[in-house]
Amino acid sequence: METIASVNSAVNSFVWGVPAMICIVGVGLLLSFRTSFIQFRRFGAAMKETFGRMFHKKDAAEGTVTPFQAVCTALAATVGTGNIAGVAGAIAIGGPGAVFWMWISALLGMCTKFAEVTLAVHFRERNSEGDWVGGPMYYIKNGLGQKWRLLAVIYAVLGVLTVFGTGNATQVNAIITAVDTALLSFHPVSGVFLDRMNLIIGIGIALMVALVLVGGLKRIGGVAEKLVPFMALIYVVMSLGVLLLNLNRVPETFGMILKGAFTPSAVTGGAVGSFFVCVKKGVSRGIFSNEAGLGTGSIAHAASDVEDPIRQGYFGIFEVFADTIVICSMTAFVILIGGENIAYGAAAGAELTIGGFTSVYGSWASIIAAVAMCCFAFSTIIGWGLYGTRCLEFLVGSKANRGFMIVYSFVAIVGATMDLGVLWDIADTFNGMMVIPNLIALFLLSGTVVKLVKKAG
Repeated sequence: METIASVNSAVNSFVWGVPAMICIVGVGLLLSFRTSFIQFRRFGAAMKETFGRMFHKKDAAEGTVTPFQAVCTALAATVGTGNIAGVAGAIAIGGPGAVFWMWISALLGMCTKFAEVTLAVHFRERNSEGDWVGGPMYYIKNGLGQKWRLLAVIYAVLGVLTVFGTGNATQVNAIITAVDTALLSFHPVSGVFLDRMNLIIGIGIALMVALVLVGGLKRIGGVAEKLVPFMALIYVVMSLGVLLLNLNRVPETFGMILKGAFTPSAVTGGAVGSFFVCVKKGVSRGIFSNEAGLGTGSIAHAASDVEDPIRQGYFGIFEVFADTIVICSMTAFVILIGGENIAYGAAAGAELTIGGFTSVYGSWASIIAAVAMCCFAFSTIIGWGLYGTRCLEFLVGSKANRGFMIVYSFVAIVGATMDLGVLWDIADTFNGMMVIPNLIALFLLSGTVVKLVKKAG
């Protein structure tokens, strides 16, 4: 594990170095300028469009899911442990200012994800089973032509590798952390008991994930549309309660975030002395959470029962706003308002967020937080299971789908027994590697996005 951590650290430093930050921000700015900042200019229309269509109940055509199921599947993958454990990790390593850089990346990311979803619907195709399939590998192949096929293959290969860490192992690890924290908050338990219980939980999650995934696109969408609204409501209500009970501390906390964004050590007492560490953690955790620039969310949207790419693209704006600007911000305020003795500079995860809730509500809140965490993580696992399946299908066809789903499901057992820090670091690295081919495609296809926007009026 030490060797793996050492190699990954070197690769991660390169992938998430200054060039990566420039590319992510640069492509977001390019798309924003070329679309006349559609994420702000059409924000009201996007919210009206997305809310209206989300709750318009109808049966989807064969090989598709409803717009509501599509957005829930995408949100299932984005609204996950990145919102709870990821934000906690960013604050612990990068300081409160990391939240500010999350916001900045999200404001640009709204346009980036809008472009991804729009292109995915525009360049999608039918697979051998009659389902709509799309995403970065398809808009690279169909939008840029065969000479760019290698770039599409690279993205798909990275996608298959990434889902095991980002979409599965880290999510299960966060569930384990939440459950263990809840148990320990009531009474001490032995390490042997926790190890056995964690293994049992991992096996249980693996079986449930397998049951959902083998049911195909319709079952994934059906589970997501029921689970996502339920889990989001619980978490939002609990978070709002923390803010309402501590309204007098909200301005102070907001000030910590702004001050920490540019002078991290002034807020953390010197534990976080690097401005770049603050920016890096904020941007990388933001992308880990909302997936803007990663391109994966567009895979779910490509299956939507919709004809107009722009209308579906509005969901990309909505998702990043809901995921990062709303939910991640709530997590940050819960940690900074309710958290005590944050060990800046040391790795942290869900236990930091749960600690924020329990300091306000009492130890019983750890149970509710653990339940929310389990729902968040499980939804992310099934969402990313779809992404991995589509990436593998692009490479070898649909014949390997079922076998991949079973293997993917049982990675949950591994995730239940690994170290948190290494898991997050590896997930960060794979995320960064996936961003590269997707950003190249978005840059080259930005003109297509502009044409589609103008055509829609």
